[in-house]
Amino acid sequence: MGRHTGITDLQLTSRGEQNARDLGRRLTGISFDAVYSSPMQRATTTAHLAGFDHPQLTDLLKEVDYGRYEGLTTAEIHESHPDWEIYKDGSPGGETPAQIYARANEFIAFARRRPGGRVLAFGHGHMLRAIAAAWIQADLKIAARLQLDVATLNILLDADRGRAIALWNAS
Repeated sequence: MGRHTGITDLQLTSRGEQNARDLGRRLTGISFDAVYSSPMQRATTTAHLAGFDHPQLTDLLKEVDYGRYEGLTTAEIHESHPDWEIYKDGSPGGETPAQIYARANEFIAFARRRPGGRVLAFGHGHMLRAIAAAWIQADLKIAARLQLDVATLNILLDADRGRAIALWNAS
């Protein structure tokens, strides 16, 4: 637990499975114009357990590529780089902050092309936080301050005054 696993295709833990089922109960009766998922099994399993058996897979929702930091904990990374932060520094051999932010914006543009506009996305922590920051057109570094637990409900919407985060990290 606590390891940066961007490209490692892990299964959900039993806690993650339960959280996905709980999320499914919260989403019962809500219709979506599109359901998207990262192709990684922990995201597709979450979608399935939440009641969405056939999400459209997109690499845009994959977790951040941690490069040489793949499999390491933040504490291990901080031993050699004490001030490291994914959204400020990126990862050697992996994605840069600019690449993360560009991919977040690309997903937003992709999802907004869907008629109707009610989109459900199953992805991964660092990428979903980057999407939230990009949604409100904030500096990517703000994403580090967004707590995001497993299988929580988050609502991004077009409000009267522009894009807003209407709900975040609700379980």
